Amino acid sequence: MSSPEAVRNVPDPQIVAFPSGSLTLKGLLWKPIENGNLPAVLFNHGSEPSAWEGGYSTFASWFVRHGYVLFIPFRRGHNLSSDQGPYIGALLDQTRAEEGDEAWSRLMVSLLEGDHLNDQLAALSYLKTLPFVDDNRVAVAGGSFGGIQVVLAAEAATSIRAAVDFAGASMTWAHSELLRQRMLVAVRNARCPIYFIQAENDFDVSPSRVLAAEMQRLGKPHRITIFPPFGETAMDGHLLGSRGGDIWEQEVFAFLADSMK
Repeated sequence: MSSPEAVRNVPDPQIVAFPSGSLTLKGLLWKPIENGNLPAVLFNHGSEPSAWEGGYSTFASWFVRHGYVLFIPFRRGHNLSSDQGPYIGALLDQTRAEEGDEAWSRLMVSLLEGDHLNDQLAALSYLKTLPFVDDNRVAVAGGSFGGIQVVLAAEAATSIRAAVDFAGASMTWAHSELLRQRMLVAVRNARCPIYFIQAENDFDVSPSRVLAAEMQRLGKPHRITIFPPFGETAMDGHLLGSRGGDIWEQEVFAFLADSMK
């Protein structure tokens, strides 16, 4: 795992603000000590409304020590952007309770490919304006709902070089045919390589396997790794992306380096 020394050496993040339509969203930005022309990764958080338990320092350390700028923008209704619109989880829970699973599925896909994708693309545009970022070496990554955002960005964004999907849709795949079909369309239209990563004990590894198989069928560049179980529970496995960098570090940064040549 990241050593205490590695975490201590991570600079404090800068809180930044960026526009998304009429909203002003916020995010956390880490920059290595090096100056200028740096590769960058935008990491899409999941559906959690507030900060991860224990904060982001350990996670950031894996990127900073490899020389990457790391940007974690908070989409509307989440964390530092909680005042910029309703929280997606509350909207989905209410819709499911009042209108049922089909309405929940429709709203989920509508929000993820609409407002939330727009927020991610706005964050990408902001990241590329930073003077120390090489705008030709920018990638996206994310976990859970953020992994879905990664797949949608691989279709929508014309200027990202790579995408890393940690456990995207593993908690929702089996419950939404509409989401499954939307993600299949996205990988068919992907403009960059996608690396699908899950732990074997995640809730459902079908998303990675099905989406990677579709890219394989079409001859599109991709990778897939199903790592051995991480922790003991399905939720432990689901959190491999945010907590298990010591496991995926070598593979992910090799993938990013190869994709950004």
